[in-house]
Amino acid sequence: MEKFITITGPAAPLLWANIDTDMIIPVQRLVGASRTGLGPYGFERFRYRADGSENPDFPLNREPFRGSPILLAGPNFGCGSSREGAVWALMGMGVRCVIAPSFGDIFFNNCFQNGLLPVRLPEEVVRRIAEETEASPGNARTTVDLERQVVVTPWGEEVSFAVDARKKEAMLEGLDEIALTKRRAEEIAAWQARDRAARPWAWESVVE
Repeated sequence: MEKFITITGPAAPLLWANIDTDMIIPVQRLVGASRTGLGPYGFERFRYRADGSENPDFPLNREPFRGSPILLAGPNFGCGSSREGAVWALMGMGVRCVIAPSFGDIFFNNCFQNGLLPVRLPEEVVRRIAEETEASPGNARTTVDLERQVVVTPWGEEVSFAVDARKKEAMLEGLDEIALTKRRAEEIAAWQARDRAARPWAWESVVE
C-alpha cells in the first residue's frame, strides 16, 4: 500500500449528497476486475455521454480538476453496497483523499485498507473550499497533512480533523491490516507458546 503523508493540489468539487458506491463504479465493471484498471470507469455514467465522449458538464472532466488528488464531496459519500472497487476506481482516477461531511461506514473503512484517506470536515468548510477553488481555478491549492492532522485551505486556514491513531500509523507507513499484524509476529509467537503450554489440548489439531 502506498504511504500517505501529505498531498497538495486543486480540490475537485463534487458536492452531491448520498453518492453511493454504484455511482462511483457500476457492478458490471467489477466482474473479474483487479485493483488496477478501474480508473476509466469511475463515475462512468456521469463522466461520459451515450456516445462514449466526455461530458463537459461533469466537474472532474474539467481542468484543473482532471486527475486531482483531492475530491470534495457531499454528505454520506460512499454509501450503499460494501464495494471495495469504489475505492480502487477513485484511486485509479488519481484521488488520494476525499473530504466530506460524512461517509458510508464500510466505504470509510475500505479507504484505509487501500491508502485513500477519508477526511470528515463540517459541510460549511467543504463548501467554502469548493467555492475558493472554483473562484481561482488552477491557482487555489488545498493541502492535506496526515502527520499534523490538518487540512490547509486555499485561503491558508488550518482545519484539524480526527483520525484513529492505528489507522493513521498504517497510512503513514503504507501498511494494511495484514502488514500491521505481521509486524507483531514475535509477540504473537510468544503468546502462542504460552498458550500451548497452558492449554496443550487446544493445540492438538493445529497444523504447523
